[in-house]
Amino acid sequence: QVQVVESGGDFVQPGGSLRLSCAAFGMVFSINTMAWYRQVPGKQRELVAIISSVGSTNYGDSVKGRFTISKAAENTVYLQMNSLKPEDTAVYYCKATIRSSVDSQIYNDYWGQGTQVTVSS
Repeated sequence: QVQVVESGGDFVQPGGSLRLSCAAFGMVFSINTMAWYRQVPGKQRELVAIISSVGSTNYGDSVKGRFTISKAAENTVYLQMNSLKPEDTAVYYCKATIRSSVDSQIYNDYWGQGTQVTVSS
């Protein structure tokens, strides 16, 4: 079994910073990518940032230059969010694409439960 757990969501004023953490636990043989998505009510979930096993990154257009995804400890990534705007308010979800066993070549997507980020004055 695999668990993906996010933390770090909070209430912050515009222009402020926040760091989110995401960790994968359990039957994790290898990780292909870890990514952050966000969603507001009534809208589709959108990609915020993604990092591959070799460290290459990609970002959504609305966060480029403000957010940074990075690897931390094993099976853990951070999302550093700077210059936050009210439109960054959303539930942030982490997705990990994981191979659970040496006996299987299949990678599956695992989602966390989300962490709320609210940017408001």
